[in-house]
Amino acid sequence: MLLLASASPARRRLLEQAAIPHRVQVSGVDEDAITDPNPAQLVQLLARAKALAVANGCTDPEITAVLGCDSVLAFEGEVFGKPANADEAIGRWRRMAGGWGELHTGHCLLPVVGVGECPRADIHGYPDLDALRTITTITTRVQFAPLSEAEMAAYVATGEPLQCAGGFALEGRGGMVVEQIQGCFSNVIGLSLPLLRRWLAGDCAGS
Repeated sequence: MLLLASASPARRRLLEQAAIPHRVQVSGVDEDAITDPNPAQLVQLLARAKALAVANGCTDPEITAVLGCDSVLAFEGEVFGKPANADEAIGRWRRMAGGWGELHTGHCLLPVVGVGECPRADIHGYPDLDALRTITTITTRVQFAPLSEAEMAAYVATGEPLQCAGGFALEGRGGMVVEQIQGCFSNVIGLSLPLLRRWLAGDCAGS
């Protein structure tokens, strides 16, 4: 059984809709303590830290693997996580409206070889990347709709943008403010189901 190291309801719903048996455990990782100027690398580091934190504390003998994920939106060279407040969300949307961004989601799947045991953890607390093939970033390009001030304010007032990386939820009201995407649809929601299918089927090439 899969253990999802995430508090994200959207990721949980994706696994439920795909009929993938799973349980959920929040990692408690301090995300602000992990930095990297490259957004694609940053989400990998965060996904790996979350997966390892949960796997090392796993006491459920039915769990065979732990999945960690993290997402950010890169827009015009800046990384957008969850907006801190409504004003920040409005400011971002004024920039994003009518433009293109890249939604990066880092994925890390850790096999659990025994209760609380992960394979080959190094002294820094992260798995040896030479041994770990199930870690990668999937990137999807997103084009945002050209919104009026009233439309932006109305969307932010729903509260949805404050809960999501990039300030939008494709599976919710945010589906109306996205013009098109290029790449994996579920990746924008929180995890790439095609990637996870390949990994669970035994293809650990990391792509």
